[in-house]
Amino acid sequence: MEYRKLGHTDIEVSALCLGTMTYGKQNTQQDASSQLDYAVERGINFIDTAEMYPVPPETETQGDTETMIGHWLANRRRRDDLVIATKISGPGLSTVRGGKGDYSPENIRLAVDESLQRLQTDFIDLFQLHWPARNSNFFGKLGYTPRGDESDPAEDMLAVLTTLGELVQAGKIRHVGLSNESAWGTMKFLELAERHGLPRMVSVQNPYNLLNRSYEVGLAEVSHRENVGLLPYSPLAFGVLSGKYLNGRQPENARLTLFERFSRYTKAPGVRATEAYVQLAQEHNLDPARMALAWVTSRPFVTSNIIGATTMEQLENDIDSADLRLDDDVLDAIEAIHAEAPNPCP
Repeated sequence: MEYRKLGHTDIEVSALCLGTMTYGKQNTQQDASSQLDYAVERGINFIDTAEMYPVPPETETQGDTETMIGHWLANRRRRDDLVIATKISGPGLSTVRGGKGDYSPENIRLAVDESLQRLQTDFIDLFQLHWPARNSNFFGKLGYTPRGDESDPAEDMLAVLTTLGELVQAGKIRHVGLSNESAWGTMKFLELAERHGLPRMVSVQNPYNLLNRSYEVGLAEVSHRENVGLLPYSPLAFGVLSGKYLNGRQPENARLTLFERFSRYTKAPGVRATEAYVQLAQEHNLDPARMALAWVTSRPFVTSNIIGATTMEQLENDIDSADLRLDDDVLDAIEAIHAEAPNPCP
């Protein structure tokens, strides 16, 4: 397993990160513990979760994923060799704190304390803002439409950084990061941190895969020049890039079979592009999922690729992608497909 620096920190994280948003919905505690054990055995030291998980979010299950990880951590009795990341939910989610979620100092402190309790740990290595609190374009929204009644968000962003700085000083969190963020938002947080001597964002967790390369427009350069690497989520586009949903297939217990809300990568343009990528993999005797994951992991602005699985077979295959190096013919063919169908599923 390759290890990479997390931003400007002295922390080294595995090139693959274990995502956990199915724990408590599609995966039991036994499943979760087995996955975590296996991932660590294979060299993964980076685990990502969020206070709102599992997904789809529900009030009754909110926090269950962190609780499962905490149970595993307590039984394992070793913490310092792992990097644990979690996230505070932004505004608009009714399942966390009765829908009163925002990034006020009170909510940030409460979110940290509750996550620490569920995770059964004394500190969080990477604490992330799950999505912007301001009017912005995220969750697949490409265009930005200004709102006439919105004030300058910089004051609120500074208050967030100030609170996070206090939590760093208290030893409850070590580093801070962003998620579903834009180039402007990332640069503004970096500017405020430098100007006021506050914690610097070390990562951005955004969607990135063969069907959605929108991160490359603006944010990839920010990651490279500012040393704020991407932690890509949905690198298999909800499993679509494995090819298992092609030709109308609906595998039993698969995420898109169980939850109709996940339609981001299953519209006609995405299906056509997926067919091309799967065919390319087959022509080169490659597993489509491993090819898709290896491509994401190899991008120069990626720090750690967040994989997720509901079965051990899927997890083994995902982790095997860490050893795959794509040759120039495959990389050139990927670019040719992308040129024909750029970002069909932003």
